[in-house]
Amino acid sequence: MAGLGVSVAIIDDAGRIVLQQREDFAVWGLPGGEIEPGETAAQAAIREAHEETGLEVVLTRLVGLYAMPRWRTGNDHTVLFAAVAVGGALVRQTSETLDAGYFTRDALPNALLPWHHQRIADALDGKTGVVYLQAATAAFDENLTRAELYRLRDESGLSKLDFLKQFFDGFSLDDRLELDSHDG
Repeated sequence: MAGLGVSVAIIDDAGRIVLQQREDFAVWGLPGGEIEPGETAAQAAIREAHEETGLEVVLTRLVGLYAMPRWRTGNDHTVLFAAVAVGGALVRQTSETLDAGYFTRDALPNALLPWHHQRIADALDGKTGVVYLQAATAAFDENLTRAELYRLRDESGLSKLDFLKQFFDGFSLDDRLELDSHDG
């Protein structure tokens, strides 16, 4: 079954992007998550941005669709939106977030989800209409559920970040398809 989620690139006037340090693997990435039943992708993006950062956002454009066909449960697609903060305050810690902050392109955290590098670059470059195939090769069965993955993480004896590095060491990027892609 295909998974569909969202990510949000919250960009300020200085060109900095908001990243969150995820609780599950102590690694940095764009705020985002799964689309809940009865919710549009845009609604999910706004909700996830607020839940994970405390910021109220307005979506400014659709950056693109990022597909990871060999991911958990066989398939995963993420819709990436660009946004600006219009209210709230950056919260550095929530139940899903260990830390959050604004980063420039030249000062991104070292412990960044590998598949978020391209997404961040596309958002900061003003791209729209991107369709990107990302291959995630991991050292586990692709049908592994999130709960099972977290159980393996907790039983591994490794730090959350070391577990992530060990299991996603083979991450690679496949072909980039730009359908009606435009620079912003």
